[in-house]
Amino acid sequence: MDKRYFSEKVAEWYAGNKRNLPWRSTRDPYKIWLSEIILQQTRVAQGLPYYEKFVKTFPDVFSLANAKEQEVLRLWQGLGYYSRARNLHRCAKTVVLEHKGIFPDNYTALLRLPGVGKYTAAAIASICYGEQVAVVDGNVYRVLARAFGIDEDIMSTPGKKVFSDLANELVIGTDAATYNQAIMEFGALHCTPKQPKCDACPIREYCFALTHGLQAELPVKARAKKPVKRYFYYFVVRNGNKLLMRKRMAGDIWQGLFDFYLVERTRASNPEHIIAEDNFLKKVKKQAGRMETSPTYRHLLSHQTIQSKFILMESDKMPLVAAEDSMRYYPIRKIHDLPKPVLISRFLSDYDIL
Repeated sequence: MDKRYFSEKVAEWYAGNKRNLPWRSTRDPYKIWLSEIILQQTRVAQGLPYYEKFVKTFPDVFSLANAKEQEVLRLWQGLGYYSRARNLHRCAKTVVLEHKGIFPDNYTALLRLPGVGKYTAAAIASICYGEQVAVVDGNVYRVLARAFGIDEDIMSTPGKKVFSDLANELVIGTDAATYNQAIMEFGALHCTPKQPKCDACPIREYCFALTHGLQAELPVKARAKKPVKRYFYYFVVRNGNKLLMRKRMAGDIWQGLFDFYLVERTRASNPEHIIAEDNFLKKVKKQAGRMETSPTYRHLLSHQTIQSKFILMESDKMPLVAAEDSMRYYPIRKIHDLPKPVLISRFLSDYDIL
C-alpha cells in the first residue's frame, strides 16, 4: 500500500469520526503530557474523570510540582501502576526546577524527563510543537501490522524497530499532530482487536490482513507469562475509632500507599495458624473482643493475582502498640484521605468502616 495514501485516508477518517475529548482542544504541553501519562494502560472512559480531577486540582505544572506526594497518590487512587503517579510528580518538579515551568520543545529533550518514554515524548513533540515524530502504541502496532502485513513480534526488539521505522516514514509530510492522533483513534475505535469494522474501512481495498483473512493473527505478540499468585492476609487491628495502618515502602507493589498489618504466604493458609506463629498477633488476639474473617478478595494486577483475606480484630481496651516502626494508629475520619490500594478501599467500603 502506498504510504501517503494510507496516511491521508486515516486522517480523513479521523476528521469525521474522532471523539470529543478535552485534551484535543488544546496544545498546552502540560495538559497533553497529563493526558498521555493517565491514559497509559488505561481506557479513555476510565482515564477521563482522572484527567478532569487532576486539571481541576492542579491547573498547571507549578501547582502539581508544589503538591505533596501523598496528595498526588490520593488523587491517582484506583488507576493502578502507581509508579506513574510518582513519576508524574517527579517530572513536574523537574520541569519547574530545571526548565522554569516550560516543557522542552523537542522529542530528544522530552525523553530526558522522568517518566517520559518514547511514546509520550513523541505525543507531546508532535501535538504541541509539530515535530514529525511518530507515536507507537498498541493501537498503532495493530493498525500497521494489519494494513501492511507485518508479522514481526511486537514484543521483540527487531519487531519494535520495524514498526517504529515504518511509523516514522508514515508521519513525514503530514500534519503530525493530526496524523498521530488519527492513527491512535483509528486503532481504538475502528481497527479494534476483535471484530474490526473491515466492511466500512477506508483502506479495505489495500489492507493486507483483510485480503488474506489474517485480522485475528495480526499483530503477532509473544504469549505473556502466567501471572504470579500471591496470598495476602491483612490483619485489621481496630482500637475504638482508630485503625492500625502503615505506609508501604519501596521494593514492591503500591509504594507510598497505605495498608494494614500484612502476612504473606505462598499458598492459602488458615488465619488462626498465622496468628499462632506471630508474636504481635498473638498479643492482639488476647485483647481483641471480636474477630471476624472476610471472604476471599481476588485482585488482578498486570503480572500478579492477589488472593486476600481481611481479619478484623477489635477492642476498645486494646493497647495502642504498633507492630513495627512503619505502623501507627490513624483515626478513621482521616483514613479516607490516605492514598490506598483499591483492594484496601474495597474492604473498607464493604465493611462500612469509613
